[in-house]
Amino acid sequence: MPINITMPALSPTMEEGNLSKWLVKEGDKVKSGDVLAEIETDKATMEVEAIDEGTVAKLVVPAGTEGVKVNALIAILAADGEDVAAAAAGGDTPKAEAPKAEAPKADAPKAEAPAEAPKAEAPKADKPITDAAPAPSTPAPVAASGERVFSSPLARRLAKEAGLDLSAVTGSGPHGRVVKADVEKAVASGTGKAQPAAAPQAASSAAPAAPKGASDESVLKLFAEGSYELLPHDGMRKTIASRLTESSQTVPSYFVTMDCEIDALLKLRAEINASAPVKKTEKGEVPAFKLSVNDFIIKAMALALRDVPMANASWTSTARVLHKNADVGVAVSIPDGLITPIIRKAETKTLSAISNEVKDLAKRARDKKLKPEEYQGGTTSVSNLGMFGVSNFTSIVNLPQASIVSIGAGVEKPVVRAGKIEVGTVLTATFAFDHRVIDGALGAELASAFKRYIESPMAMLV
Repeated sequence: MPINITMPALSPTMEEGNLSKWLVKEGDKVKSGDVLAEIETDKATMEVEAIDEGTVAKLVVPAGTEGVKVNALIAILAADGEDVAAAAAGGDTPKAEAPKAEAPKADAPKAEAPAEAPKAEAPKADKPITDAAPAPSTPAPVAASGERVFSSPLARRLAKEAGLDLSAVTGSGPHGRVVKADVEKAVASGTGKAQPAAAPQAASSAAPAAPKGASDESVLKLFAEGSYELLPHDGMRKTIASRLTESSQTVPSYFVTMDCEIDALLKLRAEINASAPVKKTEKGEVPAFKLSVNDFIIKAMALALRDVPMANASWTSTARVLHKNADVGVAVSIPDGLITPIIRKAETKTLSAISNEVKDLAKRARDKKLKPEEYQGGTTSVSNLGMFGVSNFTSIVNLPQASIVSIGAGVEKPVVRAGKIEVGTVLTATFAFDHRVIDGALGAELASAFKRYIESPMAMLV
């Protein structure tokens, strides 16, 4: 019997991916654990391994195909002893039936409504009522709880094309997020079209929706033809835009700034690096580690969260999530994007371990080789633009985290020590906090704990 290979869900929120490369060809024999293909998600390129043994009968989806839906058929294996040609032909039937099996599912409410009501009534009046009634009963609080409806970019596009009002669509994604399947269900049942009728009554509520952005056509009309070129958004850019927009629109942020003297830190860093053991590599003898200022910052933030545990938290609608470890995300710039790989349990790790882990994660981030668990979650983040000469800046909280610290360059400034003015090296740390989780006094307490570790770095070694 043919073995169907489908597009895997490589993260809990993945809805589609790009099949960037096949590592096998038709006729190849594979066994469990062999790498079949490379799948590109919004932030990483991951390998898909075979679970079964057999011969590759057919590659259904060509390499380079974008937007392949999760669970869509991508290849067919012929089991041992099975005719390859027959498997290739037979494996197509489940795929051909699968979409048809799903389409009636979306239309199921349509099929049931006429069974309960006379056919004459069903067309467009009763069906929305039949489906609209049960929908609000389950997740109604999600739709009514906020001014903004959380939704995926794909869901918003499909809703716009179908003329649906997303506030009338029930979200089945995480925290009530409206996803593609919800829009398709609403289109099938007509649920979301009830809201536009009420729009004239709520003229004032329609106003806030306008600033979401001008249409592509109206923006392009502002520029002379031929004076620009279009760079289409890739998955990462869409994800960055979606997550940062969600954060800026939902998180009541406030900022706390601390100036930290780092002369002692710079001295300790130089001493530790000078005493680093040497290891032999292909390039010759190199130090086993080389600490950066950022490594100290990551460790200081982790220890500060350990010392102020109420700030090591995340927000949900029913409870604060108090984390037992400080998992620190580190902002890494990659070509045309940004990603925050996470140092797990950073408060328990040595500075040298943190340094080597950051280098490894940053390299794999630039190669798009991170696993989802290496960049999802986290309890706080560090963003450092000091190497660019930036003196201070603010960052957007990276949900579901409740804090982020922005680090500026170390600059020589006059400082007062023991009543005397001396020259010291000072960096500015600016914290952004989610006020739902971290109140002002608690945020100040965390910032003060961070400053203590930065200015007394020996405390990070004990």
